Amino acid sequence: MRKPTLFLALVASVWMSFGFNMTAKINKLDADEYTHFMALRVYMDAPNSKGERSTSERKEFLKLKTRAERDQWLKDKGLWDKFYQYPPHIRQKIADGSVQVGWDKHMVYMSWGRPYKRQKVAGRTTYRAERFTYRFEVRKDGAHQVWVRNSKDTYAAQRLYIKELIVDDDKVAEMTERPAKW
Repeated sequence: MRKPTLFLALVASVWMSFGFNMTAKINKLDADEYTHFMALRVYMDAPNSKGERSTSERKEFLKLKTRAERDQWLKDKGLWDKFYQYPPHIRQKIADGSVQVGWDKHMVYMSWGRPYKRQKVAGRTTYRAERFTYRFEVRKDGAHQVWVRNSKDTYAAQRLYIKELIVDDDKVAEMTERPAKW
């Protein structure tokens, strides 16, 4: 009876060491592919009713062997043009997180992800007005990043702050920054 148990332990060990490691797969992408993956991942795996995302589409993308296969997967899912419709200098700003007044909401999503909080805003002269709230943290190395729930960086963050965007008819009309109180 010890052989099956030992065999199962060996199989489990091999599976864990050779199993799917998303971070390792992401790190193997070339610079351009990494840039468009990071921008387009917001559209992969819609959130469930609790706001949590699964990672099955991301895994499906990363399991593909070649860049050509991954690029075709993005085209088949209708994601390719979401990023590549913009000229190279705008794509670079999206990748750098340099959100600006005048951007459309999809540019913001690709740059910073989905907002922490999204609210309708009344009293504006546009058809639809929303407030997007993003939480940010400044790491020890001085880098600014969008706050991520349960992130190890948050524990050691040097500063926390909030950026609020007023989005009128899907275009950023105003941006403000204020200290965080959480």
